[in-house]
Amino acid sequence: MRINLTKKELVNSVYMQLGFSKQISESLIDDFFQIIFDNVKNNEKLKISNFGTFSIRYKKSRVGRNPKTKEEKTISARKVILFKPSREFKEFINNQDEI
Repeated sequence: MRINLTKKELVNSVYMQLGFSKQISESLIDDFFQIIFDNVKNNEKLKISNFGTFSIRYKKSRVGRNPKTKEEKTISARKVILFKPSREFKEFINNQDEI
């Protein structure tokens, strides 16, 4: 099952659990994401202990096909972001299944 977690839900969670005002909670979430975005963009790799590593991978341009029309089209070169979970995160997820 897929659950979409919105920024508003994150702000409400920080508000309820830590007791900060909603404005401060929203600012905290915004700053956290901005730090991640800036570090990944500038350094191309960001490791968050006990969580995982964000990195950028370069993809070359290639020829792709529309599966319906079989029309070939060039897919441009681009950067993609990857996430590799840490060992602790993987263990946490696997231990949750046993409960």
